[in-house]
Amino acid sequence: MMPEARFVGGVVDIEFTADDVARTRFAVSPLWEVVASVRVLMGADEQGLHRVWTHQALDRIAAAKLRIPMLTSLVEVPTLSIPGFLAAPPTTAHPTLDLELAALRATPPELVRTSPLGPVRAVAAMRKDPARSLAMLAEEIEAYWEVAMAPFWPRVQTLAEADVRYRAKRFAEGGAQRLFADLSPDVSWHGDTLHLRHRFTSGRKTLGGRGLLLVPSVFVVPEVFVTLGYDEPLPTLRYPPRGDVGNQAWQPRPEPGSAALARILGRGRANILAELGAPACTADLARRLGKTPGAISQHLGAMRAAGLVSAHRSGRIVLYARTRVAEALFERPGE
Repeated sequence: MMPEARFVGGVVDIEFTADDVARTRFAVSPLWEVVASVRVLMGADEQGLHRVWTHQALDRIAAAKLRIPMLTSLVEVPTLSIPGFLAAPPTTAHPTLDLELAALRATPPELVRTSPLGPVRAVAAMRKDPARSLAMLAEEIEAYWEVAMAPFWPRVQTLAEADVRYRAKRFAEGGAQRLFADLSPDVSWHGDTLHLRHRFTSGRKTLGGRGLLLVPSVFVVPEVFVTLGYDEPLPTLRYPPRGDVGNQAWQPRPEPGSAALARILGRGRANILAELGAPACTADLARRLGKTPGAISQHLGAMRAAGLVSAHRSGRIVLYARTRVAEALFERPGE
């Protein structure tokens, strides 16, 4: 039976063997960010770190008249647990949402029927027809992703992957102790044991040679979630990327490469990319840059064909956003 993801915050000691250290690895999970972002929309962001995204996402959800009743019923706030089939650890380092949704749809019906995990009413409703319920849930997630997540995903992905590179370097320099030293205030490493402050349980756990999957998560800030079931092939720790995630993810930031980009792309297209630190429509870009909508549209078309810009419909308007390739052009060295 797939275990639930549980909120971490008091004291669980996780013992590592040499095999566990050797098998510790990283992954970025679009599906988990969907789950964590829904928690934010439902009030989990008490510190307001994601309020910029929340306001924009709610406006777009309203404009699209989007309803996600199954998804919101499975993700409660406060979150005691999340159904394992909704928070399964990714099986590759860089899965696409499509890949993770395929795994969701393929969840064995008996797992849904026998699962005592998560909000009781929601899981009970799914037990009547697991296959149909999982298909409907996946459709809700796809619709939610397109409206509320896809325009922002390159920025989220950039922060998560930058943290993976940073921690891989830390691990290479000083092993597990250096890797976990600044991962989270709720996490510390002593000897061969990882200590987690946990709100609901305590005791000693072993990984059984399976290692630990580390998943940086922008929307989980400032919390940490852990999955440690003995029948789970991938014990998983989801943690916040380093730095001021609220500002790094959602606030406009300096564009140090704009002059160099202008020499390559032309000033007009470089300025448009700089303005797309947050998704925007053609009319917004034209107003900000003092250009005609036609001129902006022409530039956007060329950059979309080149893989620098993506388009996402939100109600009656089309929002443009930088792709992962374009985000990489604005990264500072060492990020």
